[in-house]
Order: sequence, then C-alpha cells, then structure tokens
Amino acid sequence: MRLIYSFVLAFFLVSCGPSDEKVLTSVNAGLAAAGGQISAAVAKGVVTLNGECPDEACKTAAEAAVKSVKGVKSVVNNITVAPPPPPVINPDAALNTALSDIVGAYNTVKATVADGVVTLTGEIKRSQLTELMQKISAINPKKIENQLQIK
Repeated sequence: MRLIYSFVLAFFLVSCGPSDEKVLTSVNAGLAAAGGQISAAVAKGVVTLNGECPDEACKTAAEAAVKSVKGVKSVVNNITVAPPPPPVINPDAALNTALSDIVGAYNTVKATVADGVVTLTGEIKRSQLTELMQKISAINPKKIENQLQIK
C-alpha cells in the first residue's frame, strides 16, 4: 500500500509542474530578448535550442534566459555562432592612392602594391616605424611586407 501511495504522490507532483507548452511559451519570450535566430523545442522539461547567434555573448544569454524559466529541467544548446565577416581588402588602385599620401611623409621609404600586398623598401628611423605600419594597416591591405632597413 505504501508503494502505491508513493507512486500516486510522485505522479501528482510531476503532473503539477508547468506543461511543455507553457514552458515553451515562456522560453520563446525569453529568447526574443537574447537576439539571434533561435528556435526552441521542449520535451519533458528539457529545452533544446537551435539556430545561429552573431556572437558568443548572444549564445550565452539565450541559454541563461532559458535556464531561468520555471519548469526547465535542463538545456541542450545547439546554437552556432556566425563566423566573422571576411576582412575588407582595398583594391590596388585605392591602396596606391592612399600609400602615396602616407609614404610621402617619409623621404627614404618606397612602397609598391601587387595583388593587395604592400611592399616597403628603403630606410626608416626606428622611432617612425610603428607609426608608418599603423597608417598602412589602416588602409586595409591584404598583407604588408616590410623590407625596410632600420637606421
């Protein structure tokens, strides 16, 4: 008799929790604030998240929002993070125009461009090298080949 009573009590307690449909409604409300393109499914209190987020913070926020929902027993996070966009590389003509302005301030430095690669030749003072490299990096070449002699 005691076993039957325990079974009935356990069944009653389990059935008193929110239904999967109610959990899903609450989960979807929480996911709307997280951002990204995320969908959720709920089965017996286990929430499975699918979709894509723009960054890791979005993925973490989505999981945290779901875990705080009443009736969620666990979360399976299958959300992927979108890869970053490829870097923008300026075409050679644009690089040449920008380089002539930059290198013009350094009398002993020459720069050439081929297939997005900037090659630096000539001489430069050590104190000027960092500034020059930063300026050239800012115009988005594919690569900078530094063949400068430090004086």
